[in-house]
Amino acid sequence: MDNAPLPSKRSAMQALLSRVAVCALGFVLLASQVIAAEVSVHVLDDQSAPVADAAVYWLPLSGRAPRGSLQGTIEQADKTFMPYVSVVQTGTAVSFPNRDTVRHHVYSFSAPKVFDLKLYTGTPAQPVVFDKPGLVALGCNIHDWMLAYVLVVDSPWFDVSAANGRAVVRNLPVGDYRMVVWHPRMKEEIMQQVKITGATQSVRIKISLSKPELRRQGA
Repeated sequence: MDNAPLPSKRSAMQALLSRVAVCALGFVLLASQVIAAEVSVHVLDDQSAPVADAAVYWLPLSGRAPRGSLQGTIEQADKTFMPYVSVVQTGTAVSFPNRDTVRHHVYSFSAPKVFDLKLYTGTPAQPVVFDKPGLVALGCNIHDWMLAYVLVVDSPWFDVSAANGRAVVRNLPVGDYRMVVWHPRMKEEIMQQVKITGATQSVRIKISLSKPELRRQGA
């Protein structure tokens, strides 16, 4: 005859709680795999050709976006601003290193950020802080063909499309967003509501462009 003691109610409850804890942990691990997504946006023109230099950023429909990296760089090399289009979060400090052997005089008269970096070589001691959202056009007072844009946004989720028309944003939390696309040859930015649901997601969007700007970077 088996005289082994029967499990107590307390032991049975502990076993049940252990199984629940394991299930809950598994659910958390599964959820963590899709809580943030990598989103690829393919920007095309009216002829379905890929569009480079399109700024794409994401605004959450509920809550506020967190603070991301607040440092950036826009170089001057071969008498050209690099990159031509930049996106930064509001409050970002941007340095303007001059890689050329000639001096540059970088300025902007745009309302969101008026500044003037007079003739210099190397890197100015103090970066320029873009503390208000909006579009900022950059120029050089010595080389009139030099032109670039800084789009200041209230979001840490952004990218600029490459030559293949793709802009990729990583670690975008799942949820509902307003995706905004802007390009220097657009009359105004366009918006599209997008629901982010999975670990990877792709979006295609077409934009209408005006004729190329002749002044751009020595054109």
